[in-house]
Formats: sequence, structure tokens, C-alpha cells
Amino acid sequence: MVNERGDGGAVDWDAAAASFDDEPDHGLRDPLTRGAWAARLRTWLPERPCDVLDLGCGTGSLSLLAAEQGHRVTGVDRSAAMTDRARAKCAGTDAEFLVGDAVAPPVGERRFDVVLVRHVLWALPRPERVLRTWRDLLRPGGGPGGSRLVLVEGVWGTLAPVGIPAGRLTTLLAPLVTGTRVERLSAERELWGKTVTDERYAVIATL
Repeated sequence: MVNERGDGGAVDWDAAAASFDDEPDHGLRDPLTRGAWAARLRTWLPERPCDVLDLGCGTGSLSLLAAEQGHRVTGVDRSAAMTDRARAKCAGTDAEFLVGDAVAPPVGERRFDVVLVRHVLWALPRPERVLRTWRDLLRPGGGPGGSRLVLVEGVWGTLAPVGIPAGRLTTLLAPLVTGTRVERLSAERELWGKTVTDERYAVIATL
């Protein structure tokens, strides 16, 4: 999760939970924004129902979209207030939410077909080590299309930009995966509910 200042480490996420969904790309309340993210997820996730681990899931907006597309979703967030809201948002689905750290999610020996992470990696120390941990949470083989990491990241701000450029992320992934695809998202106004000029992208990395 990242706030509008791009400051991921100085936020009390429990306190922020009540207003988190006010951002268009967090709450996905606008039908156009919700539809844009749903369409992207359909291309990022396997067509068949699969096990998706949504790390740093926040209030569960992407988890809900994935569940509605037939996937079995487990969401993890370090904020109990966020996971409470995610459970309420996803009521009526099979989605499960756990309080825990994205760096060491409390999933035991479970393995997943997809690890989905939006706006989390850039704020973590030792991203190369984190990516290896996330890769190891994937199920070997993964069926048609293979297991995959779906990482939505960017670089925010102009005077003092923070984030992780797409080029650096693909370099970090290169020794861990068999293939990567970068999708540039900055020009997709519907995803953000507004025009943005900074770098926003998704990397889909397959085993």
C-alpha cells in the first residue's frame, strides 16, 4: 500500500483504514475504475480458477475482483483494521483474510498459483530477498500458463520521487523467473480515476 505522498513507512494503516477507500483506485467505487481493474485482472490472472495470494491487500478491493472472477483468494495485510474491512467487503465470497507481514505472510506450507502485490514492494528493504520469498510461495508448475507473480508498482512524485522503476524490478526478477511482461499503466486514466504523469506499471512474471 502507498499513500499519495509515496510514503509507505510513516503511515498508521489502522488509522488510515476508514478513509483508505476514498482514493479512486483503492475503493474502486466508480464503475469505470472498477471495470478497468477487473479487465486488467482478467488478463493478469489465469483463466481457470486458481489460488491467489493478495499481499498488502488493504481493504480487499482487488481480492474482491479476483474472487468474483472465480479465484480462491487469500489476502494478507499487517493492519487488522484493513483486514476487517476486507472481510466485510468480500462477505459472500470464499475469500480469506489474515493479519500478517507481506514479507513473511502467515500461510504456513501453503502454495499459490498467483502472488498478487500492489504498491508494496517499493517500500520494503532488500527487495531482491523479498521477491525470492514471494517466488517460493508459488506452486511449482502452476498448471496452464504457469505460476506467476503479478506486481503493480511505480515511481511517485516529481521533486523527490519514490518507488521502484520497471527496469530495476525486471532486473531483480531475472534470476528468479523464466519470463516477465511489463504493462505500462500511466496512460490508463480509468485505473486511477484521474490523469497521472508519473511511472505506473504492472509486471507479470512467470515460472
